[in-house]
Amino acid sequence: MSKTVECPECGATVTFPEDVMQGEILSCPDCGIELEVLSLDPPQVGPAPEEEEDWGE
Repeated sequence: MSKTVECPECGATVTFPEDVMQGEILSCPDCGIELEVLSLDPPQVGPAPEEEEDWGE
């Protein structure tokens, strides 16, 4: 049975793939926001962390 969560941005239903792992990044099918899997049980997502610029330091 696949798990679903509500997108925190637009409220759409996001379905977890069967092999999803905590920390994985998913995209909302409606608004396209990147979501990080925070928990598998209970299913929970949050906005994915923004990648910071790498200035070659």
